[in-house]
Amino acid sequence: MSVPLFDDILLPTAISPPSGLRLRALRSDDYGYLELLEQLTSVGHVTKNYFEQRFASMKKADSYFVVVLEHIESAKIVGAATLVVEFKFIHGAGSRGRVEDVVVDESMRGKKLGILLNNVLVDMAKTIGVYKLSLECKTELVPFYSKFGYSEDLHFMVQRFEEPSVVQLD
Repeated sequence: MSVPLFDDILLPTAISPPSGLRLRALRSDDYGYLELLEQLTSVGHVTKNYFEQRFASMKKADSYFVVVLEHIESAKIVGAATLVVEFKFIHGAGSRGRVEDVVVDESMRGKKLGILLNNVLVDMAKTIGVYKLSLECKTELVPFYSKFGYSEDLHFMVQRFEEPSVVQLD
């Protein structure tokens, strides 16, 4: 049985996808979503079983909101974006939102679906009540994300690990 990552009631009703597309939460049987993510970055070898385990972990955490655009006729996911909510002690025990993994299938690019997905995440972040929404992007994407109210702020630093160890916490 297919289980949604979050309740669709969080999806904004004022934002509608173009005809032929459906906006919805990622579901437990959306293993094909990984093919879309491969157009954004390296996914690596993720078995269907491991996808289902990771999905269950994300659902249990109740702070991951992966929104997908589904092509209704083919049932293929053609766009996706993730809102991750971090629970903090600062700002009155507030919540901070982060935008991650925004991707549109190369066959659907140029149709303003990236704009739609970003608008959806901004609306959801406001509905959830985060005090701040942020994202990291390449320099050439700064003008695109500025359209959604983002501004450059401070410095972003990162450490990358060749082969991160995996610890099962579930």
